[in-house]
Amino acid sequence: MSSLARSVGPLDQRSTQPLYLQLQRVLRAAIDNRILASDEALPAERDLAADFNVSRITVRKALAGLVAEGLLLRRQGAGNFVSARVEKNFSLLTSFSEDMRARGRKPHSVWLKRSAGTVTPEEALALRLSPGTPVYRFHRLRFADDTPMALEFATIVAAALPALDAVDDSLYVALERGGQRPTRALQRLRAVLLTAEQAELLKAQPGDAGLLVERLGSLRDGRAVEFSQSYYRGDMYDFVAELGSPA
Repeated sequence: MSSLARSVGPLDQRSTQPLYLQLQRVLRAAIDNRILASDEALPAERDLAADFNVSRITVRKALAGLVAEGLLLRRQGAGNFVSARVEKNFSLLTSFSEDMRARGRKPHSVWLKRSAGTVTPEEALALRLSPGTPVYRFHRLRFADDTPMALEFATIVAAALPALDAVDDSLYVALERGGQRPTRALQRLRAVLLTAEQAELLKAQPGDAGLLVERLGSLRDGRAVEFSQSYYRGDMYDFVAELGSPA
């Protein structure tokens, strides 16, 4: 019996719930509880069938459902792997690095460009700044472990940072050091198709589904300091938000 089967326990052969749904449930729980880690290979179908005392047809049906949900990836000739998808709470104002560490992933970035300049008309409108206001621009490719997850293009009001090189791994850490970390933000999410350049950097295919998140981050006094546009791989990110009924 595999360590996976020992960890999640046997299926209930007497239950009225179909065995393939039971197997989906225990595998889903194993992924949620990190018994199965991101990008980890599942045991072979024949081993799962033996461990859980079900047919290979049952195993195949259960795995197909999890692949359709995006929880598993099927790699030709290699087997089934836990997807590296990340769930992002859209109602919390957190940085990419904080999100990754909270999920046990190691964040890091590759700098594409950092520069100083003055606001463009679009940035001036978004940040409510006068023409000619100095800003810093930070363009990065963001990784979780070794997987490229997002392209981030951030414009920061220059007065919020001591210098262009004040940002190391985390933009929000640099802003927080000077008491300029946003405490509220307006975010917009929309579906896009990745361009050839974006797809190459994100190790995707041109025309693949992507998610564009625009964020306008403001201080407690209402001054906007951050305007960012981040392009996420559509197969890697899920955005969730907790909703409530109006009072």
